[in-house]
Amino acid sequence: MSRAEQPSRRTVLAAAVAAAVAAGAMPAAAHAAPWAGPAAAGSDPASRPVDYRAWTTFSDWRGGTARGTRAVAGARPGVVIAAPAGTTEYTDPHTGTTAGWEYATWTSPVHRLAVPSTEVIASWNAHTPGGTWLQVELRGTYSDGTDTPWYVMGRWAAGDQDIKRTSVDDQGDGRSSVWTDTFSVDDASSGLRLVSYRLRLTLYRRPGTGLTPTVWRLGAMGSDIPDRFTVPASTPGLARELSVPRYSQEIHKGQYPEYDNGGEAWCSPTSSQMIIEYWGGRLTEEQLAWVDPSYADPQVCHAARHTYDHQYAGCGNWPFNAAYAATFKGLQGVVTRLGSLTDLETLIAAGIPAITSQSFLEKELTGAGYGTSGHLMTVIGFTADGDVIANDPASDDNEAVRRVYKRREWENIWLRTKRYNASGKVVSGTGGVCYLYFPARLSPRQRKALAAVGVR
Repeated sequence: MSRAEQPSRRTVLAAAVAAAVAAGAMPAAAHAAPWAGPAAAGSDPASRPVDYRAWTTFSDWRGGTARGTRAVAGARPGVVIAAPAGTTEYTDPHTGTTAGWEYATWTSPVHRLAVPSTEVIASWNAHTPGGTWLQVELRGTYSDGTDTPWYVMGRWAAGDQDIKRTSVDDQGDGRSSVWTDTFSVDDASSGLRLVSYRLRLTLYRRPGTGLTPTVWRLGAMGSDIPDRFTVPASTPGLARELSVPRYSQEIHKGQYPEYDNGGEAWCSPTSSQMIIEYWGGRLTEEQLAWVDPSYADPQVCHAARHTYDHQYAGCGNWPFNAAYAATFKGLQGVVTRLGSLTDLETLIAAGIPAITSQSFLEKELTGAGYGTSGHLMTVIGFTADGDVIANDPASDDNEAVRRVYKRREWENIWLRTKRYNASGKVVSGTGGVCYLYFPARLSPRQRKALAAVGVR
């Protein structure tokens, strides 16, 4: 995020509906009614236009279709390469290097979406030692009974020495497309929806090495968020603030411009690093040795490098940030959507902060001092009046990161799916997208809070 109002790659996700709204086909008031507010934000899954499903248990991993993979038990069950299914060559589009790889695959059972969806976002948690990487794909079935192609949702490694982690552009079948990290039905107003999907993991390793990635969590969030410029207000219900480290992206301006033009655009990795450290995640001196020693908070530079998507040319790939968080011992990360600030209060009450994505004009968020087409913040608590306490990385220095934003303004800019930009054009909003990072070993209270917002 830069301080200026910049075009966003996500404005195309609902272009057809936006055009219909601009043309007056649907009144704006109608868009707000179906989902928001405290009644809809409870723990009843039927009240949510969001379906998050993950494969995490030994039984889950044994239940898929394996070609050269096997399930492993333990404190964190997962899937690994057993005997490769074959070999292949991969030419890295960002380096031009062609190399041979052994591979094996695991394909999930078909998951029938509780919410026939217009969008799906996959996320995963894995360990990829040097000499390994993975690919995540999605294939779905439409409401008319036909299937999508296998879409690549990401090619990922924790490091950047074997391949350059990347999304894949130009994927579509005339009815749906993948925009960086998001599967999207091209014309939601047509009524076409995705009713089910499978996920396929392909695990790669250098031939003859015996290495393997280990994947602990693989999931996807499907959603059909009603089109809306405003959302109903929720009722304040909690006053609590979590002690989350504060980091500014702005103090890194100009540093490592090869990663999305330097720190001014690093809202996502900066927010990620705050919550990783809240949960006790730390980087070693050896891991940080590549960073210029004159730079403050070198861990933020590290987070930017290790979330960078070489196709998108930015650090804001949502699943790549969740996957980065899960490279820290004992942490998990998911991408999902929440329904209101009541959901966030439920998480905060259990000690779980959240990273939220929002876009707004400067005048729409009192005290921000900037406008943006896409920005990540860390929600760390609520005041006695119900206002949002956020660690906002778009601050001049670390001390200025803690902000208090008006509840009504903040809730609306986060949950809406449509807004007017500085030119008066209708563009998309993120509709409640957030990253949740939490321990692999949950307390009963944490488990209950996550289940209440649809994450298991």
